Amino acid sequence: MITIKEVAHHAGVSMSTVSYVLSGKRSISEETKRRVEQSIVTLGYHPNAGARALASNRSRVVGLVVPLHSDQNMPIIMRFVSSIVARARDHDYDVLLLTKEAGPGEAHRVIARSMADAIIVMDVESADPRVPELRDVDAPVVLLGMPDDHEGLSCVDLDFATAGRQMAGHLADRGHRSIALIGSPPSVYERGTSYAARLLAGFQGETAKRGLPASVHSCAAGFDAVSECLDDVLHPDRGTTGLVVHNEAILGTLLLELRRRSLDVPGDLSVITLCPGDVAETLPVPLTSIAVPAQELGAIAVEMVMARLGRELAPEVRLLQPLLTDRGSTASR
Repeated sequence: MITIKEVAHHAGVSMSTVSYVLSGKRSISEETKRRVEQSIVTLGYHPNAGARALASNRSRVVGLVVPLHSDQNMPIIMRFVSSIVARARDHDYDVLLLTKEAGPGEAHRVIARSMADAIIVMDVESADPRVPELRDVDAPVVLLGMPDDHEGLSCVDLDFATAGRQMAGHLADRGHRSIALIGSPPSVYERGTSYAARLLAGFQGETAKRGLPASVHSCAAGFDAVSECLDDVLHPDRGTTGLVVHNEAILGTLLLELRRRSLDVPGDLSVITLCPGDVAETLPVPLTSIAVPAQELGAIAVEMVMARLGRELAPEVRLLQPLLTDRGSTASR
């Protein structure tokens, strides 16, 4: 393993000069800095993480709080995690994944023990009990999600309320006179997960404004659950002609069950969903959708915490506007 002493000898400088180049704690001439950096590349030197942390008083770790639940769609969760890890590496930071049920006190514990320099929080609830603690953490904190009470907090998310309004409006504009929202599993709503509640509020607000009859159905994963849900959604008394689906895990099963019932999409039933674009494209029937921008959201969350390291910035809320892509799965009535 190459040492800092070997780098110094190769560059013709002192070890302290190499250390200052690495830490940025002292002004070094551009010529000397370039010589040291070239020696680092030539020799393949990698600073010891522990020594670097001591020198800079930083761990160079971002804590990522992701409590895991049985009702979560793990492939979607991992898209967010992968994006955060990749962008953190761009800043020469590692990610500490905190996957247990993280109650109040978890963020303080991680920061107080110098395990991380900043915190990103996922799985945010509308009335999240961690909010008071997160406001008081002595380190940058960004929520990937938005609680109802977000004063004093930095948050980034998709504008799920607008997404709910857009999808309901998309069907209404095509002449549908009775529509349904097939949403997340019951436990997601019971837990008060913020994104699900905001999309539901947007959907219901839009249908109420338009005087459009609409029903709401939570749906667990699995063939039996989807079949039972469709029995309710498609009851003749409802006259449902359009579906808004906010449940990525059931999309394939839903389309197969509609085919089994000899229902054509969009001939007999229009379907619009919110999910990653590549998922919507590769389903048995490509679906008109609003994309979940997991990669963009994860990257923005990292940039927001990095911008706050070592300096005071006012809290901010960034809500990305939904982007709807029409793939022909909704028809006019």
